[in-house]
Parts: sequence; structure tokens; C-alpha cells
Amino acid sequence: MIKHIEKYPILSLLLFVIVMLGFTIDSIPVTIMEARNFISAREMLTDNNWILTTMNGEARYEKPPLPTWITAVFGYLFGIKSVLALRWPTLIFVASIGIGIYLLSKKLELSKSHSVINGFIALSSFYIIGITIEAPWDIYTHGFMLMALYQLFLMFQNKETTLLRSLLFVLFLAGSVLSKGPVSLYVLFLPFVLAYGFAFKFKGRTLHYLKLFSLLVFGIVLGGWWYFHVRLADPETFIAIAERETSNWHSYNVRPFYYYWSFFIQSGLWTIPAFISLLYPYLKTRVTDLKAYRFSFFWTLFAVILLSLIPEKKSRYLMPVLIPLALNIGFYIDYLIREFKTINIKKETIPVYFQFGLIGTIAILFWILGFFLAPSFTGMVWVRFILASIVLAIIGFYILKHLKAKNIKNTFYLTIAFMLSIGVLVLPLAKVQPQENYKPLSELASDKISLYTLDGVAPEAIYNYGDKIPRIKLSEGLILPSEKQFRLLTTTSKPEDIEALAQLYTIEFIGTYDLNFSDRDHKSRLVNQLYKLTLK
Repeated sequence: MIKHIEKYPILSLLLFVIVMLGFTIDSIPVTIMEARNFISAREMLTDNNWILTTMNGEARYEKPPLPTWITAVFGYLFGIKSVLALRWPTLIFVASIGIGIYLLSKKLELSKSHSVINGFIALSSFYIIGITIEAPWDIYTHGFMLMALYQLFLMFQNKETTLLRSLLFVLFLAGSVLSKGPVSLYVLFLPFVLAYGFAFKFKGRTLHYLKLFSLLVFGIVLGGWWYFHVRLADPETFIAIAERETSNWHSYNVRPFYYYWSFFIQSGLWTIPAFISLLYPYLKTRVTDLKAYRFSFFWTLFAVILLSLIPEKKSRYLMPVLIPLALNIGFYIDYLIREFKTINIKKETIPVYFQFGLIGTIAILFWILGFFLAPSFTGMVWVRFILASIVLAIIGFYILKHLKAKNIKNTFYLTIAFMLSIGVLVLPLAKVQPQENYKPLSELASDKISLYTLDGVAPEAIYNYGDKIPRIKLSEGLILPSEKQFRLLTTTSKPEDIEALAQLYTIEFIGTYDLNFSDRDHKSRLVNQLYKLTLK
């Protein structure tokens, strides 16, 4: 199997993502960031708002539209109500991250085996997978940027700007800017250029670098056309949104400089190898290519430092750091594959035994979860759980067996098989049975009575309903609907507003709609009260 993977690396990386998540990722409820993207995509199709993007009928200029365009196309082809179809584009871009890292590794003159391992490390890293549902725009902007950086690396190395390379660099760069503005330029492009200079030095004529700079400017301008257009078409709204977004950088989610210092934890499965790979004095004498290792090390380090300089900090902002970090981890894994059988120093072997031993043990003992989850299991769910337990126990057994034999390459790929099995067999168990009070707003979609909200509801609620839910309370006061009878959705009780409405309408409480699928992570914003109002 490993020979086939290394023989067809790009196909193997693509199939890994498709098989792991392509048919089960809809088991996870739609998140707030996803809902915003899905709603805007739906309104592109229903209202033709492709340029002046909207969410719930209101201007949504916080994020550029390219990811939403791609989502809308998939929604048009496979159904705007299909969460699986709407998530497929992000999975394709996840795969592009793994493939991009593989291709870049090959150009760094690493072996084919080493390069494909780097790709799998990226694809099995926690936040590269998690970002697909937590912040869909991020995977697009960084995916496009990695494609652009691959072209830039070739132009750096070859010291020439060919027409094809230049065109691809500009298009991918523009795609990144049109996905989330200059974010990836700062956290991925700039650290890449700095790291390249430290590791390989900038060689070539001044004219060559002037050409590259002009391509950079051209790509940014091409990707920024949407911002210029919206600024001219709807200046007042655009400026208000831009000012709010800019102020968040230094006043919202402000964290200390060292907040990101535990960034290697975001690699999830690879936390221990990630930490060890960052021990430069230790690993520099053990890698096959010091320049390439130095490049990935500084690329990772500079990305973390630049992120740390921004006052606003969130864990998901670390996702682009995992791209160079995957390369860095790969150097350590490659070293273990080559030398672990001859290592007798306990300080070196204990972390390896702990890393893979823990994964193998978790796989073998997965069945124990059945004692805690049994009340929510019914029928075929038990069959799926038992199958998952058997498959994981077999994988865990072989992980421990090959670890004992110090066969790290087999152990590594069995760990990848563990991740694959989690996505295929375990992930669907997340949606076995909703909590007792779960009640979706989609039940109201077939009712012809108009639905309004008092002062706004969560994006997840709007997406779940399947249409706009206009607000009747705006900054200028209450805007009453024209209908004599309508339904009103509120997230919290507003006695003063209900009292004002009660003077004109007969108000009847219908029920509570709770979109929290599980009690474990209960969100109050997903709980809504529904009223029916009839004009007196």
C-alpha cells in the first residue's frame, strides 16, 4: 500500500481528503462563519447579489466574495440546502494544501517519500481540517497563496520570470486577496520571502526582482478590484464596515504577545513531533538537507512572530503557520524513519514511543466510549460504532506492533489510517441523536405566514430557516410589517418591545426553537422564541 501511495502521491493525497471527509463532514452542525458564507451564496443565487454581497438582505462587505462565489456554484449544481455540497469546495482546498506542500517539498529536493509524508502531515493537522468549518474564507486565501508561493519559489530558484509562471503567480495571488484581503500576504507570503532570504539568499539580477515586485503589485491590484468597486458603488456602508473591521484589530479579542507561543499544539495529532522539530540545535545535524530545514524553520518562526505583533488574536489565525510547520515536522519524521532503529538514547526514544503509543492505545480503547454514549445509540448507529471500534482496534494493534519493531514508516502510515477511520466511521456518530429540546427553524419554511425577527437572530438560524428573516427593529425604531398577521422570532425577551407591539397586535406565543444539536456545547444565541402576531 505504501508503495502505491508513493507511486501516485498527488492522487493519494486527494483521495485521503475525499474518503476521510467527503461523505461524512455534514455530520457536524453548520457553524456561525459557515452560515454567513452559505447565506450569502444563497442570496447570490436567489437575488443575483454577486458583487454587492448580502446576508439576510443586508450588505455583507466584511469578506470578499470569491469563496462565496465558489460555494454558490456548488450550491447551484448540487443543491443549496445540501451542507455536504457546500462544504466540498473547502475540502478541495484542504487537499490543495497537502498537494502544494508535496510539490514544494519536491522542489526543495527532498525525496518523494519524504515529500508525500509532508503532505499527509498537513492534511491530518487539526486546524487545517478544522478551519474548513470554523472560518471557510481562511482555507481559500491560504490555499491560493500556497499555489502562488510555489510559483514564486520556482521563479526565485530559476532566476527568471517566464510567462506561464508569472501568469499563474498573479492569478493565484489575486485569488488569495479576493478571498480574504491582505491576510495571507502578511501571515504566509511575507514570512515565506523572509525565510527564503535567510535560507537560500536572494540571487540574480536586480531586474529579475523588479519584475517579481511588479507581478506582486499587479496581483494585489487584480485581487483588489472588488474593494474598489464596492467603495464606489456603496461608499457609506463600505466605509462604516471597514472602520468597524479595522478597529477590531486593536480593540477586539486583544491578547498578549506570547498568546501564540503554544502554536504547535494546533497541529493536534502531531503536537509532540511539532515541538521537537522546532528544536533547531537538536535537529539541524540530523536532517538530510539543512538549507531546506532552515527554510521551513524560519518560515514557521517568522509567521508566528508577525501574527504575535497584531493585538487581535484568535486560535484559528494560526492555521497558516501549520503549512510551514508541516514541512518542519516532516524533517523529524524522516529522521525517525531513517535512524530510529539505531537510536538507543532514551531522551530521543521516549517521546516517539509516547507519541505513537498514545495514538495506538486510544485506537484500541475506543470501544470504551460505548459505555458513555450508549443512551444515544439506536439501531444502525450501534452497527457503525461496533465497526468503528473493530477497525480502530486493529489499526491500534498494528501501530503498537510496528512501533515495538521500530518500523516508523509503517507506524506513520497506520497513524494516517487512524485519522482516515476517524473521519469515515467515527465522525457520523456526532449526529446520532439530537438533544431533547432540539427544534429546527426549517420546520417553518413550508408555512406561508411571513417570518420576521425583532432585532436579529444568529446566522445559523437564518441558514436553517432557508430564507431571509427581516428585522422589524432598526436603529430608527420599529418598522412594522405590512401583513395583518405574521410570525416574530426573538432570541431574548424584550418586554418593552413586546409591550409596544401588544398595543397594535394580539400576541400568541407559539414555542421555542432550539438549534443546539447537543447539550455539550450549548449556545444561547441558537435558542429562539416564536410568536404569532395578529393585527387588532
